[in-house]
Amino acid sequence: MNLVQENTTAGRPGLGDRIIAVLNRDPRTAPHGTRNDAVLAAVLAAVAVCVALSTDQARRPDALGWTLLLAAHVPLVWRRRRPLLVLAAGVVLLMPYHAMDNNHGAATPATVVALYTVAVTGRPLRTILTGVAVLAVAFTVMLTVNAHQAVELLRISGWVIAVLFCGVDVRYYRQYVAGIVERAERAERTREEEARRRVAEERLRIARDLHDLLAHTITLIGVRTSVAAHVLAADPERLDRQTIAKALDEIAETCRTARAELRTTLEVLRAAEYGEGRGPLPGLDGLPDLVEAARLAGARVEQSVRVRQAPPAVGAAAYRIVQEALTNAVRHAGPEPAVRVELYERDGALRLSVTDDGTGPTPGDPPGFGLMGMRERARSVGGTLDAGPRARGGFAVSAVLPMATAVEGTR
Repeated sequence: MNLVQENTTAGRPGLGDRIIAVLNRDPRTAPHGTRNDAVLAAVLAAVAVCVALSTDQARRPDALGWTLLLAAHVPLVWRRRRPLLVLAAGVVLLMPYHAMDNNHGAATPATVVALYTVAVTGRPLRTILTGVAVLAVAFTVMLTVNAHQAVELLRISGWVIAVLFCGVDVRYYRQYVAGIVERAERAERTREEEARRRVAEERLRIARDLHDLLAHTITLIGVRTSVAAHVLAADPERLDRQTIAKALDEIAETCRTARAELRTTLEVLRAAEYGEGRGPLPGLDGLPDLVEAARLAGARVEQSVRVRQAPPAVGAAAYRIVQEALTNAVRHAGPEPAVRVELYERDGALRLSVTDDGTGPTPGDPPGFGLMGMRERARSVGGTLDAGPRARGGFAVSAVLPMATAVEGTR
């Protein structure tokens, strides 16, 4: 039982927190505003009656005075919705009350609340003009009733000005708090949008990796399977078991390599789930394996790599571009194409080219995502890529990948 009471007490905001919440909240949007103002009007009316009965017995209101005094508190119920109209209604009702020289202190609380509401909900210029107008009207009325009371009004007008400036100060404070909340919400939305953007980029990167990996692997497996099938069908009586065994071993090795790289790619998803970092990216050190795999698939590949080191993002982009270009050459260039792979650094950029002397893709082949993926790889590090048939026959892929932009982007 004690634990329940302690938890309930801990969950309730304290008096100070509730006061701060009231100060921070715009009174026009506060819940139950009309009900609370009705209670406030009743309390102020009771205070006015007590002040009129207990002070300045010579100016105790008569029947008309009581009517005007109590009626001046009724508009306070709608002070949040129409602050200027409520203040005007109060002035209209209280000016005759003061003109009949009734108890002047009894109407002060209602007037102060109406002025404060105008100050806290309106612009400062409007607040100043309203305060000056109210003081001018009150001074004129009191001057016609009693010069001494008019002088007394001027003496206490400092309190009226203080109430107005207090309302203006609270209004500025609420605007400041609202600005802080808005900036915090905007920053939160920006963080969420940035997170969604990064997730989308990561998904696109994984999709490109899977496309490059699967297209390259399936192409090599298809070529080696075709070799084995050709050997089996060419001369069944003189079966070349060594050639078939070599082709099957190469298929198995390709599958093992693809399985390892696929596992590395999928570990990125698991790492994102458990908050771990991204696995190592493929780089330029993996190019010899790509060349060797293309050679096993029947291509005559020459390579020239004159780059010692490249940023991880640039190395990964170059690796995937070369992988896709070799895959396309093996698939579309015809039997035993001559392929040249060249990478070198010039003017602060990694330049690569993959050319072949084959026939290129057949016009009837459906368009794939290979060229699009290579261009996206180049753009991801701020580079460019060109691909198309060569004038002397064959196909060429060339890319320029800036090194400096990639280094700055990884900081």
